[in-house]
Amino acid sequence: MTTAKAKTSQVKKEFDVNQYMVTNAVETKKIAVDDTTFEVKIKPLSWSRKNQLVAQAMKFGSDSAGMSFDADSYVKECLKAILVDAPWGKTTDTFLISINEKLGRALETLVPKAFEDANEEDDELKKE
Repeated sequence: MTTAKAKTSQVKKEFDVNQYMVTNAVETKKIAVDDTTFEVKIKPLSWSRKNQLVAQAMKFGSDSAGMSFDADSYVKECLKAILVDAPWGKTTDTFLISINEKLGRALETLVPKAFEDANEEDDELKKE
């Protein structure tokens, strides 16, 4: 005998690709530094663009040197890509190398993680 609960769990939704497309919608985020709060507008970073930025920040050495990741480069390039409106105007390398650690750390919160925790990803796959 099949219960009502079992029947509903067997119903699968149609795949809607639009649900997974990056939009051009700009999002307003509030940033707090010390006792100051300001708003910035950011655009989403596509999966492909994020992967490009990660790849650009990776440096491959000789067999003994292995690989290194330039986090500074990754964060700067992400911020330049996602920040579309900020109190200082355009986000440039010149601006980013001139800011102090407090503002830098606050802006860093906007940047997507370069590498996801493999365990988190495994947990998500198991849920499906």
